[in-house]
Amino acid sequence: MFNFNVDFTGEFVAFFLLAVCAIVGAVMALQFTKVVHTALSLAFTFVALAGLFVLLDAEFVAFVQVLLYVGAVTILMIFGIMMTKHQDEGQEPSRPLRDTLAAIGCLCLFGILFYAIRNAGFPAEARPGDENNTLEIGKLLFSQYAIPFELVSVLLTVAFIGAVALAKREEGDAP
Repeated sequence: MFNFNVDFTGEFVAFFLLAVCAIVGAVMALQFTKVVHTALSLAFTFVALAGLFVLLDAEFVAFVQVLLYVGAVTILMIFGIMMTKHQDEGQEPSRPLRDTLAAIGCLCLFGILFYAIRNAGFPAEARPGDENNTLEIGKLLFSQYAIPFELVSVLLTVAFIGAVALAKREEGDAP
């Protein structure tokens, strides 16, 4: 069951390091109590995920991951935090039972995923990808998916304007 025939190539080491970075960043985002630290931890996770996309030969998706999530979403989160008022609330009380149950649940999930992946039948040969996947994505984006692309851009613009309007209204309510 546990035959670990793994070639320790550079790609394997890079995948392992990036996967560990993504997991650590995600766990730290859940553990931090300050929102700015959580946002920076999420940015760290997003950069690690972009590295994993590069390993999968999806350079365009990696670039978009860095551009949108690391750049735009993290900056918007930090600006949103800075524009709203936060009172210093007390530290959340420690709950050792909850933490213990969460750790047991995580270990069980890891065991189930490990068992499922080890017993899964993956195809021996991967389908060769296009040499220029960015060109193919661009063709699809501006031909077949032009309307959803524009609708998402309008939705993001409306969400940003709404966030600014809510922040301004909250600022006006202050004495």
